[in-house]
Amino acid sequence: MDAVVKKAMSKPKRLIQISDCHLGALSSEALLGLNTDQSLHDVLALIVEKEAAFDYLVCTGDIASAGHDTCYRRFINIIHQYFSAPFAWLPGNHDSVPIMAALDIPNPPESRLIEQGNWLVILLDSVVPKKVHGNFAESELAFLSQVLTANPTKYIIVMLHHQPVLIGSAWIDQYIVRNADAFFAIIDQHPQVKMVAWGHVHQDFRSQRNEVALIATPSTCVQFKPQCDDFTVDTLMPGYRWYDLRDDGSFSTGIERVTGKEYVIDYKSAGY
Repeated sequence: MDAVVKKAMSKPKRLIQISDCHLGALSSEALLGLNTDQSLHDVLALIVEKEAAFDYLVCTGDIASAGHDTCYRRFINIIHQYFSAPFAWLPGNHDSVPIMAALDIPNPPESRLIEQGNWLVILLDSVVPKKVHGNFAESELAFLSQVLTANPTKYIIVMLHHQPVLIGSAWIDQYIVRNADAFFAIIDQHPQVKMVAWGHVHQDFRSQRNEVALIATPSTCVQFKPQCDDFTVDTLMPGYRWYDLRDDGSFSTGIERVTGKEYVIDYKSAGY
């Protein structure tokens, strides 16, 4: 019995990250030719297929292409069609922070903190109104510092929308978090931070800064080709990222992508 209990207690917490869904005001709308409602459905169906169970789902921004109330309500309804597990969100540069915050619905998505066993996920708002680039308000940095100071024994994941480091593509690196130095100055004071994860870049990215993993996840719609200085659409399929968070602070992560689908995408586009 003791061995069974110990094994059950040591089971990793399974976290799912999706990002950059870019839903339009209407379910028929497309991004670069791709119907973003359809690709979101396909990714969520893939999660159902691949994940026997998970503990939490997080969307790291750009839920909507233009921040309509109808987009967020439809997003929530679509998620609930597939999962009963709790989920969270944070805003991206295409989103409307006021509309997300004011959405009058029962049990809205979590937008700040997710506690999972020995782990704590901190959700940050890196949006600058009416701008594409990221930047943290002083109040957001103060919130981060406060939560980290109050939770010295938790293993920490910090999630945001914009990339806080250069990823090697000039066209999107111009939209980096502008005050990333101030952000990392706080992170550096707290060795319990294990990773920083984001969306925005529509691609897989892995790096490390000191002892902190730096991770980006693919979009649920179109993908951007890595290491391209000009806007370039990738031929990789939509996908999601999973994390297994273990009690000792170690973790595993990987990506799953949609297969067996053919999408109409404008691969020659110079932007969107």
